[in-house]
Amino acid sequence: MDLYCLGLYCGRIRTENGTWSDCGACPRGYSVVHWPERNYQCLPCMGTPTFYSWLYLGFMAVLPLVLEWYLIDQTVKRRNFTKELVLLHISALIENVVASLLSLLIISPTGKLMINSCQVHRLSDWYTMLHNPNPGYKTTLRCTQEAVYPLYSIVFIDYALVLVLLFLCRPILVGKVLRGEGKKSVYLTMYLIPGLAVLHATCCGLLYYAFPYIVIIMSVVSVAAHLAFRLDQSMKSLLISTFKDVRNLVILLGHWLLHAYGIVAITQLKEPLLNGALISLVPFPAFFYILTSKFTDPSKLHIN
Repeated sequence: MDLYCLGLYCGRIRTENGTWSDCGACPRGYSVVHWPERNYQCLPCMGTPTFYSWLYLGFMAVLPLVLEWYLIDQTVKRRNFTKELVLLHISALIENVVASLLSLLIISPTGKLMINSCQVHRLSDWYTMLHNPNPGYKTTLRCTQEAVYPLYSIVFIDYALVLVLLFLCRPILVGKVLRGEGKKSVYLTMYLIPGLAVLHATCCGLLYYAFPYIVIIMSVVSVAAHLAFRLDQSMKSLLISTFKDVRNLVILLGHWLLHAYGIVAITQLKEPLLNGALISLVPFPAFFYILTSKFTDPSKLHIN
Protein backbone atom coordinates (compact mmCIF):
# COMPACT_ATOMS: atom_id res chain seq x y z
CA MET A 1 0.00 0.00 0.00
CA ASP A 2 1.32 3.41 -1.00
CA LEU A 3 0.96 5.60 2.07
CA TYR A 4 2.18 8.77 0.36
CA CYS A 5 -0.35 11.65 0.33
CA LEU A 6 -0.60 14.38 -2.24
CA GLY A 7 -0.19 17.99 -1.18
CA LEU A 8 1.74 19.62 1.62
CA TYR A 9 -0.87 19.20 4.32
CA CYS A 10 -2.68 15.93 3.63
CA GLY A 11 -1.88 13.12 6.01
CA ARG A 12 -3.01 9.86 7.54
CA ILE A 13 -3.82 8.80 11.10
CA ARG A 14 -2.89 5.35 12.38
CA THR A 15 -6.05 3.73 13.74
CA GLU A 16 -6.31 1.54 16.84
CA ASN A 17 -6.13 -1.69 14.82
CA GLY A 18 -2.86 -0.58 13.19
CA THR A 19 -4.23 0.42 9.80
CA TRP A 20 -3.99 3.84 8.21
CA SER A 21 -6.84 6.22 7.51
CA ASP A 22 -7.42 7.80 4.13
CA CYS A 23 -5.47 10.91 3.19
CA GLY A 24 -7.12 14.02 4.49
CA ALA A 25 -6.84 16.90 6.93
CA CYS A 26 -5.05 16.18 10.18
CA PRO A 27 -7.16 16.56 13.36
CA ARG A 28 -6.82 19.73 15.41
CA GLY A 29 -3.57 19.69 17.31
CA TYR A 30 -1.89 17.45 14.72
CA SER A 31 0.29 18.26 11.75
CA VAL A 32 2.00 16.41 8.90
CA VAL A 33 5.67 15.73 9.56
CA HIS A 34 7.63 16.96 6.55
CA TRP A 35 10.41 14.39 6.72
CA PRO A 36 11.09 12.42 3.50
CA GLU A 37 10.34 9.07 5.13
CA ARG A 38 7.27 10.21 7.12
CA ASN A 39 5.65 12.89 5.02
CA TYR A 40 2.24 11.23 5.19
CA GLN A 41 1.72 10.85 8.95
CA CYS A 42 -0.23 13.22 11.18
CA LEU A 43 1.55 13.55 14.50
CA PRO A 44 0.47 15.56 17.56
CA CYS A 45 1.97 19.00 18.08
CA MET A 46 4.09 18.56 21.18
CA GLY A 47 6.69 21.27 20.60
CA THR A 48 6.94 24.65 22.27
CA PRO A 49 6.60 27.98 20.45
CA THR A 50 9.81 29.63 19.37
CA PHE A 51 10.87 32.95 20.88
CA TYR A 52 9.68 34.69 17.71
CA SER A 53 6.28 32.95 17.91
CA TRP A 54 5.85 34.10 21.52
CA LEU A 55 6.65 37.64 20.40
CA TYR A 56 4.02 37.34 17.67
CA LEU A 57 1.41 36.21 20.19
CA GLY A 58 2.46 39.10 22.42
CA PHE A 59 1.98 41.51 19.53
CA MET A 60 -1.50 40.17 18.76
CA ALA A 61 -2.41 40.47 22.46
CA VAL A 62 -1.02 43.99 22.87
CA LEU A 63 -2.55 45.29 19.62
CA PRO A 64 -6.16 45.52 20.91
CA LEU A 65 -4.95 46.99 24.20
CA VAL A 66 -3.00 49.79 22.50
CA LEU A 67 -5.91 50.56 20.19
CA GLU A 68 -8.36 50.55 23.11
CA TRP A 69 -6.15 53.00 24.99
CA TYR A 70 -6.08 55.21 21.90
CA LEU A 71 -9.88 55.11 21.62
CA ILE A 72 -10.25 55.97 25.31
CA ASP A 73 -7.82 58.85 24.98
CA GLN A 74 -9.63 60.22 21.93
CA THR A 75 -13.18 59.83 23.23
CA VAL A 76 -12.55 60.99 26.80
CA LYS A 77 -10.68 64.13 25.89
CA ARG A 78 -8.51 65.23 28.81
CA ARG A 79 -5.34 67.26 28.77
CA ASN A 80 -4.19 65.46 31.92
CA PHE A 81 -4.66 62.05 33.51
CA THR A 82 -7.88 62.41 35.47
CA LYS A 83 -9.32 59.72 37.74
CA GLU A 84 -11.91 58.77 35.12
CA LEU A 85 -9.31 58.40 32.37
CA VAL A 86 -6.95 56.35 34.52
CA LEU A 87 -9.76 54.00 35.59
CA LEU A 88 -10.74 53.35 31.97
CA HIS A 89 -7.12 52.64 31.01
CA ILE A 90 -6.68 50.28 33.96
CA SER A 91 -9.94 48.51 33.11
CA ALA A 92 -8.79 47.93 29.52
CA LEU A 93 -5.43 46.66 30.78
CA ILE A 94 -7.00 44.20 33.22
CA GLU A 95 -9.48 42.92 30.62
CA ASN A 96 -6.74 42.21 28.08
CA VAL A 97 -4.30 40.67 30.57
CA VAL A 98 -6.97 38.37 32.02
CA ALA A 99 -8.11 37.37 28.51
CA SER A 100 -4.53 36.49 27.50
CA LEU A 101 -3.96 34.41 30.65
CA LEU A 102 -7.26 32.56 30.20
CA SER A 103 -6.38 31.84 26.57
CA LEU A 104 -3.13 30.19 27.63
CA LEU A 105 -4.96 28.16 30.29
CA ILE A 106 -7.60 26.95 27.80
CA ILE A 107 -5.17 25.75 25.13
CA SER A 108 -3.53 22.33 25.63
CA PRO A 109 -2.02 21.51 28.08
CA THR A 110 -5.15 22.82 29.80
CA GLY A 111 -4.63 24.64 33.07
CA LYS A 112 -0.99 25.57 32.47
CA LEU A 113 0.54 28.85 31.32
CA MET A 114 2.23 27.12 28.41
CA ILE A 115 1.12 25.70 25.07
CA ASN A 116 2.00 22.78 22.84
CA SER A 117 2.45 23.95 19.28
CA CYS A 118 3.45 23.02 15.76
CA GLN A 119 6.38 24.87 14.24
CA VAL A 120 5.92 27.45 11.48
CA HIS A 121 8.03 26.55 8.44
CA ARG A 122 6.64 28.69 5.63
CA LEU A 123 4.00 31.29 4.80
CA SER A 124 1.71 28.62 3.31
CA ASP A 125 1.38 27.01 6.77
CA TRP A 126 -1.04 29.83 7.64
CA TYR A 127 -3.15 29.35 4.48
CA THR A 128 -3.60 25.59 4.08
CA MET A 129 -6.98 26.11 2.42
CA LEU A 130 -5.13 27.49 -0.61
CA HIS A 131 -3.08 24.31 -0.98
CA ASN A 132 -5.67 21.56 -1.26
CA PRO A 133 -4.41 19.12 -3.92
CA ASN A 134 -6.47 18.50 -7.04
CA PRO A 135 -5.50 15.03 -8.32
CA GLY A 136 -6.24 14.62 -12.01
CA TYR A 137 -8.02 17.97 -11.98
CA LYS A 138 -11.21 16.04 -11.19
CA THR A 139 -11.68 16.18 -7.43
CA THR A 140 -10.24 18.33 -4.66
CA LEU A 141 -8.77 16.64 -1.62
CA ARG A 142 -9.80 18.79 1.37
CA CYS A 143 -6.82 19.10 3.72
CA THR A 144 -7.52 22.48 5.29
CA GLN A 145 -6.27 22.48 8.88
CA GLU A 146 -4.48 24.58 11.47
CA ALA A 147 -0.91 23.65 10.55
CA VAL A 148 0.43 26.32 12.92
CA TYR A 149 -1.62 25.10 15.90
CA PRO A 150 -2.43 26.96 18.12
CA LEU A 151 -0.98 30.25 16.85
CA TYR A 152 -4.02 30.80 14.67
CA SER A 153 -6.88 29.76 16.96
CA ILE A 154 -5.54 31.16 20.23
CA VAL A 155 -5.80 34.71 18.90
CA PHE A 156 -9.53 34.25 18.22
CA ILE A 157 -9.98 32.82 21.71
CA ASP A 158 -8.17 35.81 23.17
CA TYR A 159 -10.27 38.33 21.23
CA ALA A 160 -13.51 36.56 22.16
CA LEU A 161 -12.55 36.68 25.84
CA VAL A 162 -11.64 40.37 25.52
CA LEU A 163 -15.16 41.04 24.24
CA VAL A 164 -16.76 38.99 27.01
CA LEU A 165 -14.76 40.78 29.70
CA LEU A 166 -15.56 44.11 28.05
CA PHE A 167 -19.30 43.38 28.37
CA LEU A 168 -18.91 42.18 31.95
CA CYS A 169 -16.64 44.89 33.37
CA ARG A 170 -16.71 48.11 31.37
CA PRO A 171 -20.47 48.90 31.46
CA ILE A 172 -20.47 48.60 35.26
CA LEU A 173 -17.47 50.90 35.51
CA VAL A 174 -18.84 53.42 33.04
CA GLY A 175 -22.42 53.39 34.40
CA LYS A 176 -21.88 53.16 38.16
CA VAL A 177 -18.49 54.78 38.77
CA LEU A 178 -17.88 57.18 35.89
CA ARG A 179 -21.53 58.18 35.36
CA GLY A 180 -21.51 57.60 31.62
CA GLU A 181 -17.97 58.87 31.00
CA GLY A 182 -16.28 56.78 28.33
CA LYS A 183 -19.45 55.22 26.94
CA LYS A 184 -18.35 55.92 23.38
CA SER A 185 -15.09 54.02 23.88
CA VAL A 186 -17.09 50.89 24.78
CA TYR A 187 -19.14 51.11 21.59
CA LEU A 188 -16.07 51.65 19.43
CA THR A 189 -14.27 48.70 21.04
CA MET A 190 -17.24 46.49 20.16
CA TYR A 191 -16.42 47.21 16.51
CA LEU A 192 -12.65 47.19 16.97
CA ILE A 193 -12.27 43.62 18.27
CA PRO A 194 -14.29 41.92 15.48
CA GLY A 195 -12.35 44.03 12.99
CA LEU A 196 -9.06 42.76 14.41
CA ALA A 197 -10.41 39.20 14.26
CA VAL A 198 -11.18 39.63 10.54
CA LEU A 199 -7.70 41.10 10.01
CA HIS A 200 -6.15 38.10 11.73
CA ALA A 201 -8.28 35.64 9.76
CA THR A 202 -7.17 37.08 6.42
CA CYS A 203 -3.67 38.41 7.06
CA CYS A 204 -2.32 36.21 9.87
CA GLY A 205 0.60 34.82 7.86
CA LEU A 206 1.63 38.23 6.58
CA LEU A 207 1.38 39.70 10.07
CA TYR A 208 3.49 36.85 11.47
CA TYR A 209 6.44 37.75 9.26
CA ALA A 210 5.91 41.52 9.08
CA PHE A 211 4.80 42.55 12.57
CA PRO A 212 8.28 43.65 13.83
CA TYR A 213 8.62 46.11 10.96
CA ILE A 214 5.01 47.27 11.37
CA VAL A 215 5.65 47.96 15.07
CA ILE A 216 8.82 49.97 14.40
CA ILE A 217 7.37 52.01 11.54
CA MET A 218 4.10 52.77 13.33
CA SER A 219 5.84 53.70 16.60
CA VAL A 220 8.09 56.19 14.79
CA VAL A 221 5.23 57.68 12.75
CA SER A 222 2.94 57.83 15.79
CA VAL A 223 5.45 59.58 18.05
CA ALA A 224 6.16 62.11 15.26
CA ALA A 225 2.41 62.75 14.89
CA HIS A 226 2.04 63.11 18.66
CA LEU A 227 4.78 65.75 18.78
CA ALA A 228 3.50 67.49 15.64
CA PHE A 229 0.15 68.27 17.29
CA ARG A 230 1.80 70.55 19.85
CA LEU A 231 0.92 74.18 19.25
CA ASP A 232 4.36 75.46 20.23
CA GLN A 233 6.95 73.68 18.06
CA SER A 234 10.00 75.32 19.61
CA MET A 235 12.64 72.94 20.93
CA LYS A 236 12.36 74.28 24.48
CA SER A 237 8.59 73.97 24.59
CA LEU A 238 8.64 70.43 23.17
CA LEU A 239 11.18 69.29 25.75
CA ILE A 240 9.35 70.87 28.68
CA SER A 241 5.88 69.67 27.63
CA THR A 242 7.17 66.17 26.93
CA PHE A 243 9.03 65.50 30.15
CA LYS A 244 7.07 67.63 32.63
CA ASP A 245 3.57 66.65 31.53
CA VAL A 246 2.76 63.18 32.89
CA ARG A 247 0.38 62.32 30.05
CA ASN A 248 2.87 63.21 27.33
CA LEU A 249 5.68 61.39 29.12
CA VAL A 250 3.63 58.20 29.47
CA ILE A 251 2.68 58.31 25.77
CA LEU A 252 6.32 58.80 24.78
CA LEU A 253 7.52 55.94 27.00
CA GLY A 254 4.83 53.72 25.52
CA HIS A 255 6.09 54.45 22.02
CA TRP A 256 9.65 53.69 23.09
CA LEU A 257 8.61 50.34 24.56
CA LEU A 258 6.85 49.39 21.33
CA HIS A 259 9.88 50.45 19.29
CA ALA A 260 12.15 48.32 21.48
CA TYR A 261 9.70 45.41 21.13
CA GLY A 262 9.99 45.63 17.36
CA ILE A 263 13.79 45.61 17.51
CA VAL A 264 13.76 42.58 19.81
CA ALA A 265 11.41 40.78 17.41
CA ILE A 266 13.64 41.50 14.40
CA THR A 267 16.94 40.62 16.05
CA GLN A 268 15.57 37.99 18.47
CA LEU A 269 18.54 39.03 20.64
CA LYS A 270 20.87 36.65 18.79
CA GLU A 271 23.78 39.06 19.30
CA PRO A 272 23.13 40.64 22.73
CA LEU A 273 25.86 43.30 22.51
CA LEU A 274 24.86 44.59 19.08
CA ASN A 275 21.14 44.23 19.77
CA GLY A 276 21.48 46.10 23.07
CA ALA A 277 23.18 48.96 21.21
CA LEU A 278 20.26 49.11 18.78
CA ILE A 279 17.73 49.20 21.63
CA SER A 280 19.64 52.08 23.24
CA LEU A 281 18.89 54.12 20.08
CA VAL A 282 15.11 53.83 20.63
CA PRO A 283 14.77 57.47 21.88
CA PHE A 284 16.64 58.81 18.84
CA PRO A 285 13.60 59.50 16.55
CA ALA A 286 11.84 61.56 19.25
CA PHE A 287 14.94 63.59 20.09
CA PHE A 288 15.71 64.02 16.39
CA TYR A 289 12.24 65.50 15.88
CA ILE A 290 12.65 67.85 18.84
CA LEU A 291 16.15 68.99 17.81
CA THR A 292 15.09 69.67 14.21
CA SER A 293 11.66 71.12 14.98
CA LYS A 294 12.82 74.69 14.32
CA PHE A 295 13.53 73.77 10.69
CA THR A 296 10.03 72.38 10.11
CA ASP A 297 7.89 74.78 12.17
CA PRO A 298 5.06 75.88 9.83
CA SER A 299 4.91 79.30 11.50
CA LYS A 300 8.40 80.02 10.21
CA LEU A 301 7.66 79.17 6.61
CA HIS A 302 7.18 82.25 4.43
CA ILE A 303 5.82 82.38 0.93
CA ASN A 304 7.88 84.79 -1.18
